[in-house]
Amino acid sequence: MASIPLGTAQGLSGHGHGHRISVHASPPAPSRRADLRATTLTLARKRVALIAFAFALATAVLVLRVAMIGVFGGTGSFTPAGNALLPDRGTIVDRNGVPLARDFKSYALWFNPKAMEGGDPLTRSPREVARKLVEIFPDMDEADLEKRLASGKGQYLRRRILPDEANRVFRIGEPALSPPAEPSRYYPEGNLAAHVLGYVGADGKGHVGMEEVFNTSLSDPETRGSEQVLAIDTRVQAALEDELLRGMGLAQAKGAGGIVMDVDTGEVVAMASLPSFDPNHIDEKGMALMFNRVTNQVYELGSTFKPLTIAAAIDAGVITNLGRTFPAGAPLRVGRFSIRDSHTIGQHLNVPEILIHSSNIGTAQIADELGSVRMKKMMEKLGFNERPYIELPARGFPIWRSGEWPRLTTMTVSYGHGIAVTPLHLASAYATMVNGGIWRPATLKKVKPGEAPKGRRVFKEATSARMRQLLRMIVTDGTGRKADAPGFRLGGKTGSAEKPGAGGYNRTSLVTTFAAAFPMDNPRFVVITMYDEPKGTAATSYQRTAAWNAAAAVGRIVPRIGPMLGVYPDENRDIDLTDVRPLIEHGGAH
Repeated sequence: MASIPLGTAQGLSGHGHGHRISVHASPPAPSRRADLRATTLTLARKRVALIAFAFALATAVLVLRVAMIGVFGGTGSFTPAGNALLPDRGTIVDRNGVPLARDFKSYALWFNPKAMEGGDPLTRSPREVARKLVEIFPDMDEADLEKRLASGKGQYLRRRILPDEANRVFRIGEPALSPPAEPSRYYPEGNLAAHVLGYVGADGKGHVGMEEVFNTSLSDPETRGSEQVLAIDTRVQAALEDELLRGMGLAQAKGAGGIVMDVDTGEVVAMASLPSFDPNHIDEKGMALMFNRVTNQVYELGSTFKPLTIAAAIDAGVITNLGRTFPAGAPLRVGRFSIRDSHTIGQHLNVPEILIHSSNIGTAQIADELGSVRMKKMMEKLGFNERPYIELPARGFPIWRSGEWPRLTTMTVSYGHGIAVTPLHLASAYATMVNGGIWRPATLKKVKPGEAPKGRRVFKEATSARMRQLLRMIVTDGTGRKADAPGFRLGGKTGSAEKPGAGGYNRTSLVTTFAAAFPMDNPRFVVITMYDEPKGTAATSYQRTAAWNAAAAVGRIVPRIGPMLGVYPDENRDIDLTDVRPLIEHGGAH
């Protein structure tokens, strides 16, 4: 009997002659069933492997495509300019990687009256559209919006809006209201270090600060994805600004400035000029506050120059015995002029006493012996005859007398009058005086270990060591006592100078400065604070000199920033003063 296919047999099932007929195919033999199962299993495994391979291949292609977009711009050639994943402008970070300036995409509210061809620019009245916009932006003026919408002029109605606000604008349903995504420069720390950073203008270019300095590298398609690293430490910067601002309030000063500098590398760890501005919101008021008091304004910095004069005299061999005394009981006559001290300390003062009591008369006599040639040469080696060395574009030119200095100029310059420099000049000079005698240019760029500039020698190492002692004594026993921060072995010098005015000096307007370094047994950092026109208030015991404001500010700043910079208080350590302290006979002055 011939075999019948299974489907055919089922088709023949039915009734015939009253009998049910059912025809079935013969079942396969056991060996055939086993072969069929093996074949089916093998085929299934191949299909699974093929699917897995196809999935892996698709994933690889997708990853490769993303990588090509990120690196090659999707064209097969290196074109970062076409890379949507890179910011339009590079990031600026502090020395620890904290972002200080970065790009992000933001939305703007743009009125485009030509969005629809022909007819009115709006489908509803300007009044109704203005009302709906004010529901989204309650701070906007409805009447002003209506007027601007009715003008028919394309314009920004708002420069920065949130994504949710952009969605709500879309839902108004007016084609003329367009919220385009635009690149925006953002400063996460607000006005912190504003004078260091500067800002990016509507032209897309950097202005004023490091934004201007780095403008090419930040915006260049070849480099804009990289970071520019500053020497600034955000934590130190915040502490400096906070304490300077506090001091401004206590003394009711019109302005302040400050700087923290690494004495061995020239790195500027913090720099502040107050009042400040917010680079996120540049307006007319902000533009008026962009002048940097630390790098661009020159001052007569007064008695902070006295240690530099003493250092030059020691270095030149004019002073070989610190115990040598100079007459100080009466004004010093130089031609038609008289050099005076604020008060009489004693009939004779030795070198430590001259510094501790800040004697103009004593310092002028030492400068007179040093002579104008050596005095001027020292000032030139410190860079006082040039703009300060730093990357910022705005740098003030000193008020500097060219040619041979007359005797009186040499004597007045010795105590900080007749010469005007920036606080940055002073910071570099004090770093030189305490670091072993090497002058290095200041920098706002982070310096890698071992790559500090070689610099130039100004003072002998022995001179530097002696000045560290004398600066420490000014804080422990002299006019800088309000700066003494227990355990930080701080040294420095006060300076209070009358501001020049019409017809001479204005006795009611001072610029007060304190120039300091710490720790004096192994100097690491210089700190300069400066106040413009401080007043005598109850908070300053009605005193307006540097001892009561600028020095007091340093006394608050150093304990805050020391641990951040790896300098911890240790009241069991100090610089050895045993050979100079016995020379002090008169009590300290304030």
